[in-house]
Amino acid sequence: MAKITMPRPIVEMDGDEMARLIWARIKTELLHPFLDLRTEYYDLGLPHREETGDQITRDAAQAVLRHRVGVKCATITPNSQRRAEYRLTKLWPSPNATIRAALDGTVFREPIMASGVKPAVRSWAKPITIARHAYGDVYSAVEYQAQEAGTAELVFTAASGRVFRKTVHAFEGPGILQAMHNKDSSIESFARACFRYALDKKRDLWFAAKDTVSSCYDQRFRDIFQHLFAAEYAALFKEARIAYRYALIDDAVAAAVRSEGGFVWACKNYDGDVISDLVSAAFGSLAMMTSVLVSPHGHFEYEAAHGTIARHYARCLRGEETSTNPTALIFAWTGALRKRGELDRVPALALFADALERSVLNTIESGRMTGDLACLYEGGAAALGLDGFIQAVREEAEAALGRSK
Repeated sequence: MAKITMPRPIVEMDGDEMARLIWARIKTELLHPFLDLRTEYYDLGLPHREETGDQITRDAAQAVLRHRVGVKCATITPNSQRRAEYRLTKLWPSPNATIRAALDGTVFREPIMASGVKPAVRSWAKPITIARHAYGDVYSAVEYQAQEAGTAELVFTAASGRVFRKTVHAFEGPGILQAMHNKDSSIESFARACFRYALDKKRDLWFAAKDTVSSCYDQRFRDIFQHLFAAEYAALFKEARIAYRYALIDDAVAAAVRSEGGFVWACKNYDGDVISDLVSAAFGSLAMMTSVLVSPHGHFEYEAAHGTIARHYARCLRGEETSTNPTALIFAWTGALRKRGELDRVPALALFADALERSVLNTIESGRMTGDLACLYEGGAAALGLDGFIQAVREEAEAALGRSK
């Protein structure tokens, strides 16, 4: 069978540790045999970010703006321990935060559901999509460690020359500070993306924050959502027979656990980071969740919602076999390939993406899966190693594509 050709490339961003090893196996076993794969490659592995002073991350973000579609492997955001381990000159920022700031988009994360793998929350019968704001907040925060007593102030100097000044805290000794920001324009883009996504999926939309405590910062999010909904989306939601609701984040968590799922849950940046991991784990595994960053100007970046899987990487370095689940990384590639096919009007790419995703689910639903799912599977399950699972998926894909031909 002739390989599918791609008229334009996908921006490929490589990553770190176990995720990087899986990334290479996916390309070798599941993509290259079927596609004449075209990518514009950027190595966002931590050693290369150190080597380039993180310029490689900024270059990758600009490439996504040029080509409109990117796919990203999981990367390390270093802390002090990682700084020592990799001998870094500084703590480089999160690549995800850098790319999200450049695209100013919204991250939509949704569990990959396979029959036989039952959610830990037994009432969840339908997927919950987490819509995560992808700009500002703690990921772009300015921090300072005070070494002595002193006064911290919040100062804003307006373009008109007016100055706002307020004492944050009078320190009697050493302490720490953090300042966050966001923009009305970005919050508006986030709200519109959430309303449009809910309409497209015909699902209720929740937005949750903590305006009772953050009466300025979180209240601004709530006000913008409510204004846009009333002005532009209320009639459309009524016609689609779906609803929009605001809830305090703690109330939303309690309500979600008692629900059957099937809604879109909009969260601020850090809230979305935490809640998406909770939802993915409760639906089965961190490796069973799709993630796509959608910009308001039509740019798309696909990735896995999980990290670099450091524990499995350590075992791999010792020569031990791991039963690591590659599903989310496979679905990152299929999402990007499907979108590339849609934008370039190459239906074969979208059909291939559909076939590969179905092959993954067929493999799992036939009782062949990695260890994270085998312990949850209702019925007999064979826990396969990473290579065994990828090989089983390849056999399913070859059969599926052969039938298609």
